[in-house]
Amino acid sequence: MVSLIDHAGTWALAAFTRPGQQSAVPGLVRRDHVLDLSSCPEAGRPASTQELLERWDTAEPALAALASGTGWIPLEDVALTSPVSPRQVFQCGANYRTHVIDLAVKHHDGSDGRTAEQVRADAAATMDSRLEHPPYVFTGLPSAICGPYDDVILPRHGEKPDWELELAAVIGRSARDLDVSEAMDAVAGWTIVNDLTLRELVLRRDMPELGADWLASKNAPTFLPTGPVIVPRTAAPDPAEFHLTLKLNGQVMQDESAKDMIFDVARIVAHCSKVATLLPGDLVLTGSPAGNGLVHGRLLRPGDVMDGSITGLGAQRNRCVAQK
Repeated sequence: MVSLIDHAGTWALAAFTRPGQQSAVPGLVRRDHVLDLSSCPEAGRPASTQELLERWDTAEPALAALASGTGWIPLEDVALTSPVSPRQVFQCGANYRTHVIDLAVKHHDGSDGRTAEQVRADAAATMDSRLEHPPYVFTGLPSAICGPYDDVILPRHGEKPDWELELAAVIGRSARDLDVSEAMDAVAGWTIVNDLTLRELVLRRDMPELGADWLASKNAPTFLPTGPVIVPRTAAPDPAEFHLTLKLNGQVMQDESAKDMIFDVARIVAHCSKVATLLPGDLVLTGSPAGNGLVHGRLLRPGDVMDGSITGLGAQRNRCVAQK
């Protein structure tokens, strides 16, 4: 179960159910215990984490005060669900240098006469020039979200399901047309998202000139395991300090610092706000580091177990099962 690392602060926000309870309630997590916020008058008895994110500027200090109180129950007595129910999910693609370079080498067929070393050098040069342009961001469906310990259902039609562990910013206020310098003020906190992909559906085979088909490749139910908690940004103000690790059946596949990002979180959030109005509870995914299954030559199969963690944000564990 979850135990927060000290540097991430003394508390985090979660959503959970008790045995026999269908609807999740918001909870305050402190190491291996949780406080039911729905019965706390000091927190305004919120029915959901969304209520708290809608008034985050006043809710956060109230939650911080409650973190030293009483009434906690063991985390092992509850089931954690996704800590957010976003209206919008923004997904930043190709945002880790090593990841993009590795994919360029993997997809190179040698027909242009370049060696793998030349392809790698060319891709690295391209990464530097990308900073002159906006981040590449697309949108996902909230219906793909599942909990941090839920089974991931591999679709019957899926041929190449792959993992992509990512740091996600949780938006804490409505925002539009932000400057980079003010973008982080719109972030309430951080959570973990595994942004799964059906690799064979990313590019349209029938009409390649249409480009990437993110709807088909990324939005199957359970393809966005989210959580287990939201750690407030004030407790972890520098996202570059996060380290992402994903293990498949105990073997490390992704192991990378967020410092490898091409566009930092502020640039991504600001860009999203220039395209759309950010809403409280929205997720802004910041890209996946190197180590995806396509590069390893090992894609997901029923029975596989993914363990994803980010320093200070807890850990996920999701078992892959075949669609019935």
